Amino acid sequence: MRRYETICIIKPSVGEDEITAIIDKTTGIIEQFDGSILNLDRWGMKKLAYPIKKEMQGFYVFAEYAGKPEAVAEVERIFKIDDRVLKFMTIKSQEVYVAGPLKAQKLAEAAKAKKQAEEEDDD
Repeated sequence: MRRYETICIIKPSVGEDEITAIIDKTTGIIEQFDGSILNLDRWGMKKLAYPIKKEMQGFYVFAEYAGKPEAVAEVERIFKIDDRVLKFMTIKSQEVYVAGPLKAQKLAEAAKAKKQAEEEDDD
């Protein structure tokens, strides 16, 4: 498995329930391919730098996860089909090969430790 980060921009007219449904569907796909979510943030409504499909604002969602390339391909395929998603981008953040859920759990623990260390540095 590798580590990925995905940001998607959802139409502003979509309700909170539909945003949650999109997020649940995405996490379900990642977990279906034996992946695990490391970090999931709702950045909220932001102004876009330029109009996308005649929209000037969008709801941003950030997901960091460990998964297989097949999971990324499926998530991106679903985003392309879904009219509620304005834009999305996925990057590979680390080339880490892990085997099984135990390694994914170790990745999640390492991410938490890194986040705690950053918070302590800020204090």
